[in-house]
Amino acid sequence: MNVSVVLFTSDLRLHDHPPLRAAGDGGRQVVPLFVRDRAVDRAGFAAANRLAFLADCLRELDAGLRERGGRLVVRCGDVVDQVCKVAAEGDAEEVHLAADVSGYARRREERLRLALEAEGRRLHVHDTVNTAVAPGAVTPASSDHFAVFTPYFRRWSGQHLRDTLAAPRAVRVPDGIGSEELPARGGLAGVSQGLARGGEREGRKRLSAWLRGGVAAYEDRHDDLAGDATSRLSPHLHFGTLSPVELVHRARRTGGPGAEAFVRQLAWRDFHRQVLAARPGAATADYRTRHDRWRSERAAREDVAAWKEGRTGYPVIDAAMRQLRHEGWMHNRARLLTASFLAKTLYVDWRVGARHFLDLLVDGDVANNQLNWQWVAGTGTDTRPNRVLNPTAQARRHDPDGAYVRRWVPELAGLDGPSVHEPWKLGSLDRAAIDYPDPIIDLADGLDRFKRARGRD
Repeated sequence: MNVSVVLFTSDLRLHDHPPLRAAGDGGRQVVPLFVRDRAVDRAGFAAANRLAFLADCLRELDAGLRERGGRLVVRCGDVVDQVCKVAAEGDAEEVHLAADVSGYARRREERLRLALEAEGRRLHVHDTVNTAVAPGAVTPASSDHFAVFTPYFRRWSGQHLRDTLAAPRAVRVPDGIGSEELPARGGLAGVSQGLARGGEREGRKRLSAWLRGGVAAYEDRHDDLAGDATSRLSPHLHFGTLSPVELVHRARRTGGPGAEAFVRQLAWRDFHRQVLAARPGAATADYRTRHDRWRSERAAREDVAAWKEGRTGYPVIDAAMRQLRHEGWMHNRARLLTASFLAKTLYVDWRVGARHFLDLLVDGDVANNQLNWQWVAGTGTDTRPNRVLNPTAQARRHDPDGAYVRRWVPELAGLDGPSVHEPWKLGSLDRAAIDYPDPIIDLADGLDRFKRARGRD
C-alpha cells in the first residue's frame, strides 16, 4: 500500500496546499491528520476564541474532504507520538508538513523527523504554505535576516512566487484509521460574543468580497477606525484557511494603490516570520534591549486592570480594548494605540500586553503579536524606538467624528463630534452626568517618566 500522511497545523484548507498535493501525487492514499496538541494547552495558548475558530475550521476542512471522498482524522496528545501512531496504522511511507517558524514548531519538526526516521519513514517539510516568501529566502549580505522592513520589502517584492494549486478533486483515505470526534464551538467558555465564523469557505467568501469592494480604498482608509475598512482576513491567515501566496497573486491581479498597500501588509507578516525564524528568543525576550526597568507588577496592577477592562479614561483606548473583548479582534491602528499606551505611557512591560492580546485575539500568533508589541515598545525592529503615540491626537486623526468611540463606549454616546475624545474637558456638571472614569494618568507625566527611563532629556 502506498500511503502518505499530511499533518495539518496552521494550514487548514484544501486550496493551494502543497503538502496535500505532494502527498497525493501518483494516486497515493492520504491520511489527512490534525493533532490537538496538549502542549499548546500546557503553555497557556489554548485561548477560547482561537479554539472556537479552530473548531469551525476543522469542521469545514472535514466537510471539504468528505466531498472529495475523504475525511479528516483527529487525534489528541503529543504530536510526535500521534503522527507516528497514525503512520504505523496506515503503513505510511512518508509524512508531509508545512514549515513553521516558532521555536516550539521547529523543535517539534526535528523530534518528528528523528522519530519517523527511526521507523524507516520520511518527513517532507514544505515552505511557502504559511508565508508567501520562505523566511530564509532573502537575507542581507551581513546577517541571516533583515532587521529593518523597508530593505526586506524591496527584496521580498522581487521574489518569484510559486503558482497556486487547485484543491484536489479526490482524496483517498485508507481504511482502518481511527479518529476522535471533531471539536465544536458549543460548550466552550469565554468565547467573545462577536467572534467571527471560521473555515475555508468563509475565508474565501470574505476574500472575494474584499477584492471586489474593499481593497481599492485600502490605501486611503486602512487607518479609519470607524470605517472598519480593513480586510479582517487575519484570522484566516493565522489558521491557514487562506493561502498567503494566493492572496498576493490575487491582490496583484486586482491592481491599484489599495492592492499594493494590502500586499505590503502581507509582506510585514512574512517579515516578522523571518525575524522570529532567525531569533526565536524574541518571542519572550527583547529583540533589541533598551535596558528598560519596567514598573513592577504591583505598582502597575491597577493601571493594567483599567487598561484590560477599557476604563483608562482615554476613550479611544477604552473603545479598542472593549472591541477586543467583544470580538476577539481589534483594528490594527487600535492595536498600535493600545500597545503604545501600555508600554510607553504607563511604562508596563510589553510582555504583559502581549500576553493579554494572546488570551483574546482570534488571530493571535507568536510572530505577529510578539514582534508587533516589541515594535511599539521600542525593543523590536522599529527604527524610531522612542516614538510615543498620543491617544487623543491619534483619535482626532483616525476617528475624527468620534463614531468608533461612541460605538464601543456607550457612556459617551451623547457627546457630539470630536468632543467625545476628551470628556475631561467638559464642565463639571456635564462630567458628573457621565458614568465614565477620569484619565488614570496625565499624558505629559507618562511621557516624562518614559523619557527619564530611556535616558532622554
